[in-house]
Amino acid sequence: MLILNIILVVFLIVCAIAVQHTKDLLGAVILFASYSLIMAVLWLLLRAPDIALTEAAIGAGVTTMLFIAVISRTGRMEK
Repeated sequence: MLILNIILVVFLIVCAIAVQHTKDLLGAVILFASYSLIMAVLWLLLRAPDIALTEAAIGAGVTTMLFIAVISRTGRMEK
């Protein structure tokens, strides 16, 4: 179980750094959604299912849909 936690935390850090460095906004939103899903899994492993469910619903679900709606109305690439 410790190995799984370490792998998830490393992937979480990689997602955070990748979101910071990407210029494609849609790619950044997808990376942010994967960050939220990984964070939800980590909350679940920490035995906090209520926080994990909230993170999955709000962080990966609603926020991602709002970001995609905004990107569809504006430009996709950062200038």
